[in-house]
Amino acid sequence: MKYMIHLAIMSLIMSCTGRKEKVEMIETVSIIPIPNSFTYSTNSFVLNPDTKIYAPQECLVEAEFLQMLIKNEFEFTVSIQSTECESNCIKLTTNQISDSTHQGAEAYHLIIEPSLITINGHSNQGLFWGIQSLHQVFNQTDHQDGYAARIQGLKILDQPKFRHRGLLLDCCRHFFSKDVVKKYIELLSYYKMNVLHWHLTEDQGWRIEIEKYPELTQHGAWRIDADGIRYGGYYTKEDIQEIVAFATKHQVNIIPEIELPGHSQAAISSYPYLSCKQENVAVANDWGVFKEIYCAGNDSTFEFIENVLKEVMELFPYQYIHIGGDEAPKYRWEKCDKCQKRLVSENLKDEHELQSYFIQRIETFLNAHDKKLIGWDEILEGGLSPNATVQSWRGIDGGMRAAKNEHYAIMSPTSHCYIDYPLDAIDLKKVYSFNPIPDSLSPDKQHYILGGEVNMWTEHVPDEKNLDSKVFPRMLALSEVLWSGTDTSRYENFRNRVYNHFDVLDSLGVAYGAEAIPIRLITKGDSTYIIKNNRNIDLQYLIETADCTAKFQPYKEPIYMNMDGMLKARSVKNLVPFGETIEQHFCKRAENVQSISYRNMFSENYVGGGNNGLFDGKLGSLNFRDGNWQGFWGKHAEVTIAFENEQVINQVSAQFYHYINSWIFRPESMEVSVSENGTNWIPMGNIKSEIQKKKRGKMIIPMSINFKRPFLAKYLKIKALSVLQVPGWHEAAGADAWLFIDEIKIQ
Repeated sequence: MKYMIHLAIMSLIMSCTGRKEKVEMIETVSIIPIPNSFTYSTNSFVLNPDTKIYAPQECLVEAEFLQMLIKNEFEFTVSIQSTECESNCIKLTTNQISDSTHQGAEAYHLIIEPSLITINGHSNQGLFWGIQSLHQVFNQTDHQDGYAARIQGLKILDQPKFRHRGLLLDCCRHFFSKDVVKKYIELLSYYKMNVLHWHLTEDQGWRIEIEKYPELTQHGAWRIDADGIRYGGYYTKEDIQEIVAFATKHQVNIIPEIELPGHSQAAISSYPYLSCKQENVAVANDWGVFKEIYCAGNDSTFEFIENVLKEVMELFPYQYIHIGGDEAPKYRWEKCDKCQKRLVSENLKDEHELQSYFIQRIETFLNAHDKKLIGWDEILEGGLSPNATVQSWRGIDGGMRAAKNEHYAIMSPTSHCYIDYPLDAIDLKKVYSFNPIPDSLSPDKQHYILGGEVNMWTEHVPDEKNLDSKVFPRMLALSEVLWSGTDTSRYENFRNRVYNHFDVLDSLGVAYGAEAIPIRLITKGDSTYIIKNNRNIDLQYLIETADCTAKFQPYKEPIYMNMDGMLKARSVKNLVPFGETIEQHFCKRAENVQSISYRNMFSENYVGGGNNGLFDGKLGSLNFRDGNWQGFWGKHAEVTIAFENEQVINQVSAQFYHYINSWIFRPESMEVSVSENGTNWIPMGNIKSEIQKKKRGKMIIPMSINFKRPFLAKYLKIKALSVLQVPGWHEAAGADAWLFIDEIKIQ
């Protein structure tokens, strides 16, 4: 039984003789992504087993796809014919669309009339997308009596804004079966996404069969996890051929990613001669960045990569091969005689230029085989390969640089497109606000932005259910942005269409998650507000302090929180808690602060509340992306506070974050200085960290300096000394290290 969305009786048509005709209707249809032009009509087409599909020979593949959809949806088969029909017919054509604004290859025109459904594509691609729009109408159609279904009358004229509309699926950190990959290809196609960026090689597993190097799958596809269980899997060549054929049928291009020179520990574990040290290492069983990378000074490394790529190119017909190029620590290269010799022989300035040499050498090989290279934005460092496409993930600057230099770019910044991030960092609305074309990019360079991707990394996504809940519904937001363009004023309309698609996703077997955290907290001064993000919910809160245990109570007015305590807030639906409880630790804020200045600015990715964030009374949690932490990358944190008048200082404390898997290290020490004029400084005290740099796990490190003799201060400086670079014993040795700091308390 198909579901009805909203059925509105529009008119009862009577003939002159008083004879009743059938009741016509408008059955609201939610199309995602929203078409360029969409209008309803009050008539409808009745689909039944006598319906014919007309398709000339060049449209036969699309006709067979439509025939299959009808059989799956309505449980009857319609026939395909090569002679034109004008009644009870679905007509498929590929002719030039008369509308001059819709001349792209993926443009289509869909018209549903009482006797005829017409889909005209500017090409077979456009025709296919028109069929997928009809498919969405089918999914929102109520069955009528017997073998018949009434299809809502409408007209759609449509084409995409961007030609690259993708999802990155990481099958390395956690392995997903062939059937799951095919399911995601179907879902991409259903929502007019046309690229599966398939992440196939990593430190934690090699997932693609390479006949010339059998150890890659016999050994490199498997790891021993911390619990001692052997974990892994890989795709045979037959699997990949089947998946590629399935994707082609659904107008989805597959871009394989074969990581180099970094993220290659599984390959090095299989063939140690590929590394600088040529020593045995295990397939990685933890997440992060590892210092084992391909040796750039050894020609056998390039022979291996080229042989691998030959077999990869035979399997994947699309023009692009993704080579990664990100997060490649140079520690091994700096200490490798062969790599240093390569620097001299190729007249290279440093290891960044050595990576550029590495990438350009691979690009030359790919270009010779009629393939194009894509790499993460690190490939800009040391000089960009002549024909490379840049995928920008560390913000949008990499894509901007590429486009300004007339290189193509794909936008997938962590700020909007990393859907492995929790909803408190990136929710449906945040993805929907993404604009792949920066306002500052000149119009003559905008065509170099090919489009974008949502990235689904799977370190913490072990199974299909978790995968579904991360990808959906957030992927739908980017599908609309990349097809229809960015328009935040359209968000509520989009959100309503997403709600209407939840039944569709149920029928497609998708265990989708929430579109946003049900509630959020906003603090202004001493007051904290609880804001609804979902409809039809009530709000409750409690405050826990050292000497008070409270119970949840209804939220009615702003909550005073300039105190030491924990605020817990939750939503309630039908008298039952709905979603997760939000917890925010508060502390009493420093008083009489006039201004705050920084010697080194925090990262734009971790602003922690901005310039006043270290004195806003909100404490960071073990989730370093919770919006309360300020991150400093490869530099010290130094903050100067000017008071309105002289203050008596007894104690200065701050809290820091430590999680070396993400290159976040506690400070070496914290120093406090005082000044009367903000220019001449007197050291007042310092404290060294008691936590070892090597300590694993996520932890919050409080550091406090108590002064034996209180002093007066007009200006106070707090400096936290970063380790600056990831130490040599770490997997990412030599990379810039993070220092994360939160609330500074002054007593």
